Amino acid sequence: MKRFGLVLANDVREVLLHLPPSFKYKVKAALQALADNPYQAKALKDDLIGLRSFRVARSRIILQIKGATVEIVAFGPRKDIYQRVATELRGAVRSSKKNLES
Repeated sequence: MKRFGLVLANDVREVLLHLPPSFKYKVKAALQALADNPYQAKALKDDLIGLRSFRVARSRIILQIKGATVEIVAFGPRKDIYQRVATELRGAVRSSKKNLES
């Protein structure tokens, strides 16, 4: 079975360090499952097209598949994770447009 490489964003890595041990175990198991098959994560729509979401209890792992690499872009509670990621993406698009105009 093909195994994908995992790359965690720095802020995701910081959040994972501070999780309670029992929940950290669940997240690590989820990350291993995603390395085996990232396509099991749900494809997102609208502002988050191109990203996928994987459920871990009441939290979500937001990821992007790039070739043989799975990039974990965000992790957090379901209640606000999608809105936070969409806001961050809009901010990234705006800053890249400013850089192109300069």
